[in-house]
Amino acid sequence: MMKSLSLPMKLLSRDWRSGELTVLLGALMIAVSALTAVAFLTDRVGQAVENRAAESLAADLRISSTGEISKDFAIAAQAAGLKTAQTTSMPSVVFTGEANTLAGIIGASNGYPLRGELKTSPGLLGTTSIAEGIPGPGEAWASPRLLARLGVDTGVTIEVGATELKITRVLEHRPDEGWRFADLAPSLLINQADLDKTQLIQPGSRVSYRMLFSGKRSDVESFKSALDGKLETGERLSDIKDSNPQIRSAMERSGRFLNLASLVSVLLAAIAVAMAARRYSYRHRDRIALMKCMGASRKDLVRGSLLQMLMLALAGGLIGSVVGFFAQQGLAWLMRDMIGQTLPQPGFAPAILGGMTALTILGGFALPDLLQMSRTPPLRVLRHDLEPPPLRYGISWLAAIVSLVILLLWMVRDARLVLSILLGTAVTFAALGATGWLLVRLAQRFRGAGGVSWRYGLANLARRGKESIVQIVAFGLGLMVLLLLTTVRNELMDSWRQSLPDNAPNQFLINIQPHELDQMKTFLEQRGIELPRFVPLVRARMTAINGQDVTQMKFEDPQGENWARRDANLSWTDRLQGDNRLVAGEFWTEESEQSEVSVEQDFATELGLELGDTVEFDIAGESVSATVTRLRTVEWDSFSPNFFMVFSPGVLDSFPATYISSLYVDASKREAVLNLMREFPSVTALDLEAMLSQVRDVMDKAATAVQAVFVFTLLAGLTVLWAAVQSTRDERRYESAMLRTFGASKRRVLAGVATEFVCIGLLSGVLAAIGASLAGYLLATQLFELEYHFSAALWLAGPAFGVALVSLSGMAATWKVITHAPVSVLRNA
Repeated sequence: MMKSLSLPMKLLSRDWRSGELTVLLGALMIAVSALTAVAFLTDRVGQAVENRAAESLAADLRISSTGEISKDFAIAAQAAGLKTAQTTSMPSVVFTGEANTLAGIIGASNGYPLRGELKTSPGLLGTTSIAEGIPGPGEAWASPRLLARLGVDTGVTIEVGATELKITRVLEHRPDEGWRFADLAPSLLINQADLDKTQLIQPGSRVSYRMLFSGKRSDVESFKSALDGKLETGERLSDIKDSNPQIRSAMERSGRFLNLASLVSVLLAAIAVAMAARRYSYRHRDRIALMKCMGASRKDLVRGSLLQMLMLALAGGLIGSVVGFFAQQGLAWLMRDMIGQTLPQPGFAPAILGGMTALTILGGFALPDLLQMSRTPPLRVLRHDLEPPPLRYGISWLAAIVSLVILLLWMVRDARLVLSILLGTAVTFAALGATGWLLVRLAQRFRGAGGVSWRYGLANLARRGKESIVQIVAFGLGLMVLLLLTTVRNELMDSWRQSLPDNAPNQFLINIQPHELDQMKTFLEQRGIELPRFVPLVRARMTAINGQDVTQMKFEDPQGENWARRDANLSWTDRLQGDNRLVAGEFWTEESEQSEVSVEQDFATELGLELGDTVEFDIAGESVSATVTRLRTVEWDSFSPNFFMVFSPGVLDSFPATYISSLYVDASKREAVLNLMREFPSVTALDLEAMLSQVRDVMDKAATAVQAVFVFTLLAGLTVLWAAVQSTRDERRYESAMLRTFGASKRRVLAGVATEFVCIGLLSGVLAAIGASLAGYLLATQLFELEYHFSAALWLAGPAFGVALVSLSGMAATWKVITHAPVSVLRNA
């Protein structure tokens, strides 16, 4: 065993000292460093984003029930290293003097909230600050809506059930403010120790119990798994995936942005390693021929090559992972102001990813050339023009692609994104390859159109043929990715941010009665607030799908069962909202008289609905049915009124309805919201500012992570360009020596090489601009569901960037080759 390892290690050490492995190992190390740095950083930022999203639950995990929750769960959670807290909430009328109103009473235990923060102020319109702890015994914190309805401020005493509590602070924000109708009453937060004194919990009372858990992600996941099968009927488990749809939508988009950049790094790394391995195998064919003459069998050579590849993968994976870890530590420190908080420590998964990446890339993209190298005939010792027989790459390349796809799927867990990138890459390869072939054919026709340098540069393109095509493909793909991650990346991120502008709705109005619409419009106009769109809402309960009773149906998705057996909010419209997009069917016309319904795509999937299905609802004792004729997606993070089910006009018009709306109120007009609640006591106004802050925070963290990913992907792209130039280094050295031997000056040779690189850079830049524009459009419209505007700057930057980068990098890499003394080159030829 030791003997079989000795020779490969010696040869590997010799190649390293002579610089033969610089390109191959350098490309592999940069690839692994980039991927692990990205993975480490995104793992940490991902945890931070999850923690931010968990604030909407006030915990990492939550059990909800209408009955008391067993304390055994809390005991088990504490034994598992988790923190716990409890809340008990119920609606109740509160009194102060002659004023009274319905309030949502929340009794909280110490430690609440486990995630997020309570924000309070000393009085109405006072300065908001982060609260420490919860109200003390005998105290209460009231929301501005509750104080406005009662016509009081802090310092007053209110009656809650059988006890009296003093309002000491204004509750401006609590992280788990709900969206259900039961949660829409103005909040009153009290200490759980005061709940028994209120005597509000009686048989038949509408009480909601919640038990909260938080801790390390691994501990939370383990505890969540341990809860399977232990929950009682009526108990529901929620995690960050069940957070508000606006937060969830922002998280999903941020994940796609990060995954996109990581995918590109993997593909570029594979290309760079493949090109470096090709050059390495070509330069070592003479050594293989000599070893065969000395008695080495092909089996020994293949085994040696595999051992060398394994050692390279081990070294590249280990060094790259260490570099990646320290690189992300530096990036996290540099971005501490943008991130705004201490990031959690990363897990070990990125290090495993680094090792798997090194093995996959080397095994899939370097192994074919190494296997072909082992088939070099011994006669090459005497005849250098003898090449090894062509290798049947089909199986090897298929294995490489399959292994790469599996690695990418394991990395990002987004099949649609992986397939989109791979399909786009294949189309780009084909387009660049076809154009490169066309250029090589056309180059011969223009060889006489210029001077000596022009003819020499074009002759190089035509003479090298396949090598020129490979360079055009490599340069074009590298440039396309760089353009995609600069101009297009900024446009995508800007489009995402613009989907939530500074004047996004920050107040949500609910329970507006039809007779109050005109009065409310007048109220808003008088205070200079832009009139919003008022959307009708009808309460209903689903009774049947395709004639089958929903209470008797079994749904594949548990969430579908929850939706089918709870009250539904329905609406109608005669036009498609701007933040909705049809994915199936066509939107109805104003003249439509049929009973139709448009369903949100994910909602339809959870319920198992398809086009043509019939749904029935009970509305105020009357049955209403409609046919599903359209499926659509909804931008939940737009904070506009949206519904899972929207009916065609004329179906619900005759039923009792209230109206909802969302509007933007400037901070200077906060008092107008209080006056609105006083003038329209039946209307509920929800302050969305805290939630907007959560969504913007998710966006900012995603943008920061994408900036970091860009740095490493840029290095991966430059590695491809470096490998492309290095692939023809030996041939250029020999050509330069021959030309200078026959009288060509060094300046003439340099000018010819520069002409060649300018032509390659110009063509690659044009194709890269086309590819980046198309890729940006498809990513924006199909994957991220954003608007995309083609940029003229991209079309100017592509060719200019291509000519400059390819020319400079090409000349820098070949300068020593061209200026090398001809005599030393010819002696070693």
